[in-house]
Amino acid sequence: MRHTADVINCLKGATPCKLQRLALIIARQLIARSQSMRGMAKNVFQVHGIADNGDVAFNRALRRSQVLPFFARLDPCLVGIEAYVTSHHWARELIKLGHNVKLIPPVYVKPYVKRGKSDAVDAAAICEAVTRPTILIRQWFAKQTMRGRFVEVKTPEQQAILAVLRTRDLIVRQRTQTINMLRAQLAEFGVILPQGVGHTIQFAKDYLDGEQPDLPEVAGNVIVELGDQLLFLYGKIQRCSREMIQIAKCEKRVALLQTIPGVGPITASAIVATVGSGKQFNNGREFAAWLGLTPINKSSGGKERLGRISKMGDQYIRRLLYLGMVSRVRQIANTPEAFDPWFADILARKPNKLAAVAMANKTARIIWAVLTRNEPYKVRAI
Repeated sequence: MRHTADVINCLKGATPCKLQRLALIIARQLIARSQSMRGMAKNVFQVHGIADNGDVAFNRALRRSQVLPFFARLDPCLVGIEAYVTSHHWARELIKLGHNVKLIPPVYVKPYVKRGKSDAVDAAAICEAVTRPTILIRQWFAKQTMRGRFVEVKTPEQQAILAVLRTRDLIVRQRTQTINMLRAQLAEFGVILPQGVGHTIQFAKDYLDGEQPDLPEVAGNVIVELGDQLLFLYGKIQRCSREMIQIAKCEKRVALLQTIPGVGPITASAIVATVGSGKQFNNGREFAAWLGLTPINKSSGGKERLGRISKMGDQYIRRLLYLGMVSRVRQIANTPEAFDPWFADILARKPNKLAAVAMANKTARIIWAVLTRNEPYKVRAI
């Protein structure tokens, strides 16, 4: 269409200024999506623009170097980006240019994808999803705050904390791999180590100090290499943990979350770095559902059927909360009178692991309340 070509030429700066008004009208609703992480993953972007009357203004690809100049030539407009790799960086850059940026979870974009799979089709789907009336109505009643459907844009400080957490998580997985290999190699020669990280690390220290079982020389060299690797990874994990403790002392919200039983510095830092203020959730149940701690609803015909937890959402935070509650289960079993009666009651009715999941769900709701109210957790009076 002629007006589409005029808009694109205007954005390139090749047409007279009389077309600028037309470009501003069409650019009020705009969508940018990064290409999937295959091939030129972080260098090619698809931009899809629509006019107020619903007509497609343009749908074109941009190189990385063209993205910011492209948006800088536009007056502030609505920009939707799929919450994906590097999306928070681009959201911050576009916000600096004055645009209204919304990050949309991919799960909310999928229903609007038409036939086929291409960047152009996906960009059109995001453009459709970002302007759905249900989303905009929820935003209106929430006094223009993005709740429920959209992802809160992370600050550089939040992403820095996440970088430390993700690095630590990677090193922990590598440590587990090394321990498994070390135990397997020793088992081939009849040396069985007790279960637990501490026993394996102590064995590696003793082995490198000279306390070695009777092994062939070649096998002994392999055990030395694995022991060195294990102790090296253990030291890295300790350094990352100390760094997280220092971050927890400097961040007020992290300190507030640590007042909740079962939530330590690593869990608190991960939650603050991921969800920020938590105000994008309407209530504690939405936050628990986002973490995948609520049961799947399979009800029909007036019959309520609740299945296992959905396990949708942030797996890392969900695992941290569950592990924290497992430790609390042990404490409650020893001194039940020192805890909320709710916990003792659910432990009496349910298996320990099931009770730990229920406790993680309840703790997630408490976390949301602490974040949104900006006040420490207060133990309920018995």
